[in-house]
Amino acid sequence: MTDRFRFPAEWEPQSAVLIAWPHADTDWAERLGEVEETYVALVAAITRFQPVVVCVADEDLQVYAEARLRSARVDMDKVRFVAAGYDDTWLRDSGPISLRRADGGFRILDFRFTGWGGKFEASLDDRLVGALDDAGVFAAPQRQSIDFALEGGAIDTDGAGTLLTTWQCLHERHPDRDRDSLGADLANWLAQDRVLWLDHGYLEGDDTDAHVDTLARFASVDSIVYQGCDQPEDSHYAELQAMGDELAALRTRDGKPYRLFVLPWAQPVIDGGRRLAASYANFLIVNGAVLMPAYGDPADTAAQAVLAEAFPGREIVPVPCRPLIWQNGSLHCITMQLPAGLLAA
Repeated sequence: MTDRFRFPAEWEPQSAVLIAWPHADTDWAERLGEVEETYVALVAAITRFQPVVVCVADEDLQVYAEARLRSARVDMDKVRFVAAGYDDTWLRDSGPISLRRADGGFRILDFRFTGWGGKFEASLDDRLVGALDDAGVFAAPQRQSIDFALEGGAIDTDGAGTLLTTWQCLHERHPDRDRDSLGADLANWLAQDRVLWLDHGYLEGDDTDAHVDTLARFASVDSIVYQGCDQPEDSHYAELQAMGDELAALRTRDGKPYRLFVLPWAQPVIDGGRRLAASYANFLIVNGAVLMPAYGDPADTAAQAVLAEAFPGREIVPVPCRPLIWQNGSLHCITMQLPAGLLAA
C-alpha cells in the first residue's frame, strides 16, 4: 500500500506556504505600492505559524522584498527566497499540486497553466513548477507533467477522496469533454474516488470562470463553508442561493448532508465602474489558523465569526485583501500550501 497516493486536505500539517512577490513587470505595476502592503501583511501572518517560501524574479527584488519584510518585523528565520521567473503572482493556479504517498513520499503534479483559458500571458507561469523543482525547493518528489489545463483554485479536496469543483470552469477549459470523462480523469490524476460538481455560483469581476475557491470550500470531511448572498436586489442573489441549494443536496461518503456554514456578503466594491470579486470563501488554512481575506467592510467581523465556528481550535486572522480584488482574486489565489515534509531542508 506504500505506493498509493493521496491528495491532502489544506487543513493537514504544512511545511510552508508558497507565494511570489509582485513587481513592476507583473499586472500589479499600476498599484504596486498598495498590493505590496498586502503581501507584507500576508507574510507577517503566515510566519506566525509556519515558514513561507517567496519566489522573486531576481536578486534586486529579493533585496527589496527582504527590506520590506524586515521593516515590518517579520521573523526572517521563517522566510526563504527562491529565484524563478513568473508572469504574475497567482500561485494557487500556477503552483504545484501535491500528492502524498503512504510511506511519506510525494508526487508533484505539474498541470498546464494557460492563463485561465488564454486570457493572459502565462508562458513563465506554465514553467514555474519545473523551475521550483530544478531549484531544489521540494524534498526529492516525483514530478508528473500533465498536458491538461487545470488550476489549483478550480478544485478543493477533503483529503479523504472527495473533490469539489465547478462545471463552468472545467467546461470552459475543455469544451469538447463531457462531465463523466472529465470527472474520471480528475479522479485518476488527483487520487480521488468522488467528484462533486457545482452547476451554480459566480462572482462579478472573476475571470477564472467560477473557481470553486471563491465559492465553496471543505472545512472538514463533513462540512463546507460557502459564500452566501442575502440581498435579493443583488445580481448574485439567485445564483448563490441556487448554489446553496446544491450544497444542501450533496451528501458525505456516509450518505449524510454536509454541515454548511454560510459566509456573509460584503457590500459591492466598484472600481472604475467595474465590480470586484470580494469573496470571504477565499481564505487560506495554515498550521493552527485560518487567514481570512478582509475588505474593510462591516461584514468582515461576521465572516470571522463564521470561520471561527467552522474551524474550532484555529485562530482566525484577518489579512487586508482589498488591493488584491482589483486584479480579480484574493488571499487564497496568491498562495499555495506545501504539505509537511515536502519542503527541502
